Amino acid sequence: MSSAIDFVHEQLTPKKSFPAFKAGDNITVNYKIIEGNKERIQSFKGDVIKKQGNGSTATFTVRKISDGIGVERLFPFTSPNIDSIVLNKVGQVRRAKLFYQRERFGKSARIREKRMAVATAASAKEKA
Repeated sequence: MSSAIDFVHEQLTPKKSFPAFKAGDNITVNYKIIEGNKERIQSFKGDVIKKQGNGSTATFTVRKISDGIGVERLFPFTSPNIDSIVLNKVGQVRRAKLFYQRERFGKSARIREKRMAVATAASAKEKA
């Protein structure tokens, strides 16, 4: 019986498509803030510390440094207040949960960017 309820609930809730990201990636989360009767979009740019859960309870944590102080924010994937997610940089890390970033600051807190192979016009002609 509960599987039928879950199926109907899944069909009725609109699914937003977000870019595929993982821990170590630098993203910008644009989310809606409602103050009284006004609504505005605020962005939170930082590194993904962790992704956890699955289904409707899945969340991800983003950490940024604001005025020398680390700020972490937890976002549910299914939140109606998330307007969009922009993937800025793909990080190269060896772990799924980057809690060690909390103790780091300055240059040691940097996450290396994953280098991607980019096809140039010259290499495309060679293959043809």
